[in-house]
Amino acid sequence: MMQTKPTKGQFTGRHMLMAMIGGFGIVIAVNFYMASLATSGFGGVIVKNTYVASQKFNGWLDEAERQRELGWEAQPQRADDGHLVVETLGVPELAMASAMIRRPLGELEASELELVRQTDGRFRSVEPIAEGRWIVRLEITSAGQSWRQEQQIR
Repeated sequence: MMQTKPTKGQFTGRHMLMAMIGGFGIVIAVNFYMASLATSGFGGVIVKNTYVASQKFNGWLDEAERQRELGWEAQPQRADDGHLVVETLGVPELAMASAMIRRPLGELEASELELVRQTDGRFRSVEPIAEGRWIVRLEITSAGQSWRQEQQIR
């Protein structure tokens, strides 16, 4: 059998191989990108029973609206010395605050922090917290009213 040299513009097996490698390369690159977005974003919420959680959803929305009406604001952050510091705005002077911290991913690491009110109106943890990402669940109470927030810090 005689081999013929492909003419210019003819689609060969080599062209098909390049098209397959390029196509699968794009698909793999997009998958890696989407996986990195998924693992660095929302860590998820685990509930024991999704049906029961769905039935409580409207109540949670009503509670969130009551919290907004209070006008309280709080911004947690990890200070340079490792303590959790919570800046507040509109929170009454006699308010009490508590915090639970947990890691968003990986090993289950969680603890409850004791927060002490400072003279400047901020709250500060008694013990420092380790470096890294944390999810802080704050609860501030005053005169029978309660305010909750969950936020990530680094």
